[in-house]
Amino acid sequence: MEFLKKIMQSKKSQDKKKETNIKKNKKIKLEKKLPKKEIPKKEKPPIEIKPKGKRGRPKNPETKKILQPVAEQKPLTAAQNAAAEIVITKVAKQESDKKIYKIKDHVIYPKHGVGQIVAIENSVIADIEMTYYKIQVTKDKLILTIPVNQQGNLRPISSVNQINKAISILKGKPKIRRTMWSRRAQEYDQKINSGEIYQIAEVVRDLNKNTEIPVDQSYSERQLFEKAYDRLLGEVAIGMQLSNEDAKKKLDKALGKKETVTAEPI
Repeated sequence: MEFLKKIMQSKKSQDKKKETNIKKNKKIKLEKKLPKKEIPKKEKPPIEIKPKGKRGRPKNPETKKILQPVAEQKPLTAAQNAAAEIVITKVAKQESDKKIYKIKDHVIYPKHGVGQIVAIENSVIADIEMTYYKIQVTKDKLILTIPVNQQGNLRPISSVNQINKAISILKGKPKIRRTMWSRRAQEYDQKINSGEIYQIAEVVRDLNKNTEIPVDQSYSERQLFEKAYDRLLGEVAIGMQLSNEDAKKKLDKALGKKETVTAEPI
């Protein structure tokens, strides 16, 4: 009897489970058929961005008044306009602060050598006033006109210490490279036209005919030597306040040349 009771109870429990499962399946089917309700999305409030200065701190409200757009700025007062004009005049003075040579000053123009300023003239070109130097080059018989704003091409005569250093360069051994003469001639020409006294002295030293190597000097070598020698001679004579003969003796002595003695007529 007990065994039958247990069997009956197990059947009842199984039936109940089946009923619950059937109900659940029916609910799922009904939910699928029914339309889903649209849930309204919550609108987020706008984020207020506060202006921050250095170190992440909010700016003072007073600074907002100062940092206005250009269209909303107030016109400047008369005192502010006067202060702005004063600043502009100061900048213009600083731009015009340049070295100005005087009449009768000797200068070096790189392509022509020593020259003397004979006049300072003004002229108007396209409503712009320009100032020019008139420079006379006696060696080449030229008169150059150079604007004052382009006086970077000019340089003053070397000092006595610089001239003595250039003369000491002449006493050194010549540095002749084993390259083609056309290339060496181009380098010598660039050194001469640079206008620097030390480079000109190097050309005179390297092309001096009294070298340790007994080689005949060609016409182009002699021409470059004379060009550099004349440039150096003119600057030494003016810088050390010597005559051309005394300056020539000084250079020839540094180069190791022997003085030529002319025989007096009987």
